[in-house]
Amino acid sequence: MKKFKLLVFDWDGTLMDSIEHIINSLQYAMRKMSIEVLDRHVTKDIIGLGMKESIQTLFPVLAQGKHFISEFVSHYRVNFFDPAQQTALFPGSIQTLETLLNQDYVLAVATSKSRHGLDHVLKTSKLGHYFRTSQCADETRSKPHPDMLNKILDDLKVARKDAVMIGDSEYDLAMASNAGTASIAATYGVHPLERLLKHKPIACLDTISDLPERLASRPSAFV
Repeated sequence: MKKFKLLVFDWDGTLMDSIEHIINSLQYAMRKMSIEVLDRHVTKDIIGLGMKESIQTLFPVLAQGKHFISEFVSHYRVNFFDPAQQTALFPGSIQTLETLLNQDYVLAVATSKSRHGLDHVLKTSKLGHYFRTSQCADETRSKPHPDMLNKILDDLKVARKDAVMIGDSEYDLAMASNAGTASIAATYGVHPLERLLKHKPIACLDTISDLPERLASRPSAFV
């Protein structure tokens, strides 16, 4: 008997190997706006928050300016959606999703991307048909607020005990805790293992391909 019915995936750093592309796009916007170009470690740390919240965290004073956030986002999108900039799914992502669908799991996405950004990658990756529903940061409150996950649960009429969130950032796992669902940590993405373990995930993944086996394990076999 399956422990869960619904698997909710983060996107960047969990299914798609897009962390470097996001960092490059953020730094591109910084250069275009002639502001301090923050180092990669600092920039990487906010991946998983919504865009507005990311900018406010990185530049708390400048972000108070009337047009700062909108101008920053415009520059960011120029680089992010540049056709010459390529991102790829993590190896095994498609096969894993296929296996999970064949095992009758319901799949969804909860991402800090914008709706435009998610629709774009779902189209280019051809993964859209795998997911029953999705929620984006510009439609809800940013992670770690539970709003995004709560809306998915309500939309699909799934109980909290029957859902698990899979993500690579502490914002993903904190959102799951705040929503009252279980979480599984992807240790190959944004945040290191020690930060993820603080949120008590029921399992940890070294690769996305580990997920079906971890879900098949008895609860006592979870981390």
